[in-house]
Amino acid sequence: MEDDGLDLPEPEPGERRLNIQMPAELVAGTYANFANVSFSPYEFTLTFARIEHEVEEGDVPGAVVARVNASVRFIPELIEALQDSWSKYVTREGIRNLPEAPDHTDDTSES
Repeated sequence: MEDDGLDLPEPEPGERRLNIQMPAELVAGTYANFANVSFSPYEFTLTFARIEHEVEEGDVPGAVVARVNASVRFIPELIEALQDSWSKYVTREGIRNLPEAPDHTDDTSES
């Protein structure tokens, strides 16, 4: 097995691990600031787009940057993973913004 620097413990006998490869052209990812979710009895479709909010008149232009179809059985796992990550993010940012945090900057200015 290739050394990836993650220092994962050795798998137990019979244990299976995911071995997901990422093509080089996908490593950078893509930016989206809008998502649409649609569903049928069999799948959910998540459509991600980049919307140009600077337009002051007329239709707001945008471009789809990715579309993902997922099984109905996968969606609860996705929601749980998003909630877990969001909770960790909010906790970390909350701690970072405490007055006693090392890098905290006070936005109030004294006059």
